[in-house]
Amino acid sequence: MRGVKVFAGAAASVLLLALMGPTPALADTIEAALVRAYQNNPQLNAQRAQVRFTDENVPQALSGYRPRVAVTASAGYQYTDTLLNSGGLNAAGAPVVVSQQTHGTNAPRSVGATVTQNVFNGQQTANRTRAAESQVSGAREALRALEQTVLLSAATIYMDYLRDSAIVEVQKSNVRVLEQTLKQTKDRFNVGEVTRTDVAQSEAQLAAGRTQQLTAESNLNTTRSNFRRIIGNEPVALAPGSPVDRYLPGTLPGAVELGLTQNPNVTAAMFGIDVSYLQVKVNEGALLPTVNLVASVQQSYEQTMTVYRSFGASAVAQLNVPIYNGGAEYSLIRQSKETLAQQRLTLEQQRDQARANVVTAWGQLVAGKAQVQSAQAQVTASEIALNGVREEAKAGQRTTLDVLNAQQALVNARVALVTAQHDRVVASYSVLNTIGRLSPIVLKLPTTTYDPSVHYHQVRDSWAGVRTPDGR
Repeated sequence: MRGVKVFAGAAASVLLLALMGPTPALADTIEAALVRAYQNNPQLNAQRAQVRFTDENVPQALSGYRPRVAVTASAGYQYTDTLLNSGGLNAAGAPVVVSQQTHGTNAPRSVGATVTQNVFNGQQTANRTRAAESQVSGAREALRALEQTVLLSAATIYMDYLRDSAIVEVQKSNVRVLEQTLKQTKDRFNVGEVTRTDVAQSEAQLAAGRTQQLTAESNLNTTRSNFRRIIGNEPVALAPGSPVDRYLPGTLPGAVELGLTQNPNVTAAMFGIDVSYLQVKVNEGALLPTVNLVASVQQSYEQTMTVYRSFGASAVAQLNVPIYNGGAEYSLIRQSKETLAQQRLTLEQQRDQARANVVTAWGQLVAGKAQVQSAQAQVTASEIALNGVREEAKAGQRTTLDVLNAQQALVNARVALVTAQHDRVVASYSVLNTIGRLSPIVLKLPTTTYDPSVHYHQVRDSWAGVRTPDGR
């Protein structure tokens, strides 16, 4: 029975081993799990595709600086029947009407090209380009926010599995101890040292212990399925996880300051203000004149029965001054100004939320550190108390129920220790998430970091082509 007790203590302390030497060979580590989630999480890969989608807004906006070229061609068949009356004077000076009839077929055909270049459109193209660039920056921040969410979920589920597997081992050890206790109680009952009540109490405690074991195993199965969903593989031989306090600021004010400047939700709201402001400028540009240069050339054949070939070319400047178009443009300006005001309020809301999240996560981290120490002391005291109660029970100074209660108190203390160790590690990742620094670069994960700027530069100045940079 002593061997069983030692085994349970080792199982309960499995998470603490992360701070007590190298990890076992061939064990899966929390860093490796984070790498797999970062590379393979489908939600994260979908968000990366969304950023690439947003990148295309920039070349679309830049197209306003470029000329528009159109080529036209026509060919067909035409039948003509005309009667032309013309007047004149004869030799005597009297008026004479002369009729001339023309009829026949011809094949008119032509080819031409038109080039249109915008010279001025109220800075709409420039503002659309800057707005598209701000949209790209905002999409990157949204991607960074999701990266942090995925990494936090991966770290949490990794620690959840360690916690739940340790609790299962604690409950299994508890059942073995209770089975041994029941056997000893029955032996003592057979020699008349205890009553039938003591046997019943042992049986009831064993049944409760088995129920707790089944519950723990059920929780572990649920955690295993979530591990597969988030990380991408079944958990096998997980090494203990450790806190990431080394990447955190030293004080709460420092953490709050980072959260207000580096949290991706805050920075995304900042770029949202830029987009809304530039949209106001774009809508205001619709009230200004536009200037276009239009050059065209056309070669025609047999347009009429009397003209076999003709050629024309032109270059003109077009000025369009809007006076009144029904008032829709004014409504768009007012509407975009309201959107801008809304985005500014959203930024304040995100800052308040970021500050609250940092304070909450920091408090959980501080409490987690204290809870680990308290739980360790509780386990030590419970082990001493259980040993003492057992010795007193042998001397007849304690009842079987006292022993069972002391055993359950020790189990609860070990579960509390495992839970506190889990919460301690997860809280450190949560603080890193709230300040906006939960990333592969900060964590020094052994993986290639996804760089959204690569695709952006590949498509930004693209003038033509339907294939994506990856060949699709």
